[in-house]
Amino acid sequence: MFYMPLYYYFIAFIGLSIIILVLRSLMSPKKNISVDLFNEALRNENNGLYEAAKANYESALIEAKKTRFQSSYKNKIIEKLKLLNTLIEYNNGIRIIRQ
Repeated sequence: MFYMPLYYYFIAFIGLSIIILVLRSLMSPKKNISVDLFNEALRNENNGLYEAAKANYESALIEAKKTRFQSSYKNKIIEKLKLLNTLIEYNNGIRIIRQ
């Protein structure tokens, strides 16, 4: 009967593990749309494009509600929307006063 020492199985297991890890890293992971929209909204907010940031936050909130995200993430988006609404109203008020 043919007998293989235990370390051959160990080497084969390590080799298969490495192959699986390489294949898994090569496959593109599923992108999360709401996180991408949130990051884009942050960029727009930092650039002073408050209306575009508000639209992106609203889209991110809709996408987050479709998936089962944690409520802390949803609350963070809602707080950002409240802040942007206040900031937009403030900027509109200043424009009216300056004219």
